[in-house]
Amino acid sequence: MDVEKNPVPGAGAAAESKDDTDSFTKVKSKKTQKRKREQDGVDMDTEDPVAIKRPQFPPISGEKLRGPDEMRKIAVPAHRYTPLKDNWMKIFTPIVENLQLQVRFNLKTRNVEIKTCKETQDIASLTKAADFVRAFVLGFQVEDALALIRLDELFLETFDVTDVKPLKGDHLSRAIGRVAGKGGKTKFTIENVTKTRIVLAETKVHILGSFQNIKMARTAICNLILGSPPSKVYGNIRVVASRTAERF
Repeated sequence: MDVEKNPVPGAGAAAESKDDTDSFTKVKSKKTQKRKREQDGVDMDTEDPVAIKRPQFPPISGEKLRGPDEMRKIAVPAHRYTPLKDNWMKIFTPIVENLQLQVRFNLKTRNVEIKTCKETQDIASLTKAADFVRAFVLGFQVEDALALIRLDELFLETFDVTDVKPLKGDHLSRAIGRVAGKGGKTKFTIENVTKTRIVLAETKVHILGSFQNIKMARTAICNLILGSPPSKVYGNIRVVASRTAERF
């Protein structure tokens, strides 16, 4: 007797589901992944930092750095000839004795020429001397300009009144008058509060000081040019100056 073998439908379904579970890959939840990353980060932070030593190089002597002698030329305008002649020894002495440079005034080209020589020790001395002479030519006193040689963190900044606001005629004159003040009172107040030196030469404004102090003085001068009353400008720069003093 032949017995028909009918396939059981339940068994086939079970086999298919088993194959599906084998091919299915379990995906971790985002919370689990985030928790694992945080734990890894904590483990990384707890590790001892590796101390990296800075390389120490001996200073290079001036003989190795010295190439051909360098020269800087500073043009002198006509209205500064007489002050330059009167203060020549005050300018000549620090450049030659302290910086070991050579300096002369060329009568034909009307330039102050500064040159390095064998006795020059520091290669930055030429730039310091050029800045010193340039500051005097712009109108600063010799004593104030001399600080550029003695201190490293002093700078010169120059800008035009018309760069702040395009003014003409009497409007320009009044703006310059607001910056100067009666008898130079406003200019002196800004100098004392910001510890800078300011020179007003026609429409040019020259500021000598440290970076932060120049920024304060420039802001005050720009506010005066734009029309702010001096009393308001005084208050603002005093507040900024007091904050800066507390910070340092």
